[in-house]
Amino acid sequence: MIINENLIEFNINAKNKNEVIKLLSELSAKAGKVLDVNTFIKDVHAREKSYSTGIGDGIAIPHAKSSAVKEAMIVFGKLQSSVEWESIDKENVDLVFLLGVPSENKDNLHLKILSDLSRKLMDKEFIKSLRKAKNKTEVISIISSVFD
Repeated sequence: MIINENLIEFNINAKNKNEVIKLLSELSAKAGKVLDVNTFIKDVHAREKSYSTGIGDGIAIPHAKSSAVKEAMIVFGKLQSSVEWESIDKENVDLVFLLGVPSENKDNLHLKILSDLSRKLMDKEFIKSLRKAKNKTEVISIISSVFD
C-alpha cells in the first residue's frame, strides 16, 4: 500500500522545511520503505533545489525518485506550526506529502502519483478534510480516495 499508519505523523514540531523533510524521511525508513535515509534526503533536497514543492494553500509535496526507496510511498505530515517553504503563493506550509519511488521505476509512477494527488489538492473540501482529520485512519481513508 502506498500509504499506511506508519507513514503518517501528526503534530510535527519543526523549525523549517529541512527538518520536516528529515523527520518524514526518517519515518519512511522506520516503516521499511527507505533503505538509506541520508541518500533519500539528499535526493529530495536535490529535487527541491530545481524549484520549490510548496504548491500553495499551506501544502508542500517534496518528492524524489531515489535508489534508496524500496517501494513507492506517500508520507503525510501535519505540522504544529507552519514553516517557510518558498511556496508559489508565499504562504507557509502546514501539510506535507513526501513522495518517494524507486529510481529504477520505468513507468513514471512518481508522475502519476504526483498528478493524481495534485489534482485532488485543488479541491478545497479535500484539503479541509485533511486538516480536520483526527487520526491516522481518517487520513488513510481521505488519501486513499485519490487512488481508487
